[in-house]
Amino acid sequence: MDERIASINPATGIVGKEYAPYDSDEVDRRLDAATQAKHAAALEPAGERRHKLIAVADLIEAELPTIAATVTTEMGKTFSQAKGEASKCAAALRFFAEHGESMLSPESNPYDSKSKTVYSPLGTILAIMPWNFPLWQVTRFAAPGLMAGNVILLKHAPNVPQTALFLENLFIRAGFSEGAFQALLMKADQVGRLIEDARVDAVTLTGSERAGSAVASQAGRALKKSVMELGGSDPFIVMPSCDIAGTARIAAAARLQNNGQSCIAAKRFIIHDDVYDEFKEAFVEEMSTATMGDPFAPETTLGPLVSDQGRRNLHDQVTDALNHGARALVGAHVPHGTGYYYPATILEGVTPGMRAYTEELFGPVAVIYRVGSVEEMIRLANDNPYGLGASVYTNDETEMARFETGLQAGMVYVNSMVASAPERSFGGIKHSGYGRELGVLGLRELCNAKTIYRA
Repeated sequence: MDERIASINPATGIVGKEYAPYDSDEVDRRLDAATQAKHAAALEPAGERRHKLIAVADLIEAELPTIAATVTTEMGKTFSQAKGEASKCAAALRFFAEHGESMLSPESNPYDSKSKTVYSPLGTILAIMPWNFPLWQVTRFAAPGLMAGNVILLKHAPNVPQTALFLENLFIRAGFSEGAFQALLMKADQVGRLIEDARVDAVTLTGSERAGSAVASQAGRALKKSVMELGGSDPFIVMPSCDIAGTARIAAAARLQNNGQSCIAAKRFIIHDDVYDEFKEAFVEEMSTATMGDPFAPETTLGPLVSDQGRRNLHDQVTDALNHGARALVGAHVPHGTGYYYPATILEGVTPGMRAYTEELFGPVAVIYRVGSVEEMIRLANDNPYGLGASVYTNDETEMARFETGLQAGMVYVNSMVASAPERSFGGIKHSGYGRELGVLGLRELCNAKTIYRA
């Protein structure tokens, strides 16, 4: 049983479908198919790739309830959020279908009239993807990657095998060759051999810091391009000039999105002293109204965590903070009953030395801080290993500029929660990884920027 790849419903703990991991012969067959497909893909006109991406988008929209139900059953996000994720994938596919060819256009060199840069596909991309956005995390690199002429080997998280196989079938039905997008049902200990294989040209990973470090090391030893989209502990900064009640509503949504299991979810709430008490009261009220329950029920706003282990890890972090002097303003307990549920939680009084101060809290747990000045806020926001996103709420132009300059993050959102979108580059710094996805930078990240010189 332990050797099989299983789909487990986190709302009930019931095991659904199970699959045997592919053996070495099947993996080799798929690697050979990818190699054959990449040569054809590199020569395929961009217009043909465009039509195929649109066909994928059409299929997603036509089958949206079915795929959303699979996602909810496999990883526990609410059905409404799963439908939203699928729709977002269709929008991204259409965006890169429409704009990808122009993004790939050769660029002249303004300093040398005899040279230019052209963007060529890298070839076969091994993608190691997580469970928390099992459709979107794949699409946000696959849409630009395929549009650029690459082919993809998807090593998805082992708890979402049905989603992985659906995606493989989806791209085939849309007209891509069988080797252009393939799901690999395999265990993590098989990944190292894949990275070393000469038939793999580059690696992209979205996942934990630990997984990223291991895969980046393996890719480095093999001298292969890699992109790492890792964890985050995003600060959410509140200044006196903003609308406190409205910002508190956004804060709760930013913390509870995807049941709190998002790398770009706001996790550390840094509040100016002048409005701390007002914001705290409003924030506690908003978090307290989260409706926890069956993710398929329309009234549910907070579904289960993905696994019992994930819930144990989160509660251990909360317990560590409480044992060292932090206070829970709401939540902070493991509820009785079936499913891997955890309530919306706010911790106050978290200090250095507690796990919750530096570690990513991957679930619906917020940490709130009272801070007296802009410079102290920036220092606290940056006093963390991660540097993915940050959001700032202020109506003061001078404060906006100071935060935009001072925050150590790959993305800074002003008066908006951090979000990914097809037209904007996405990625972080420090322990949040390197490289970019989405936008022009994300498409070109999976290309060979080739210099052409004509004497």
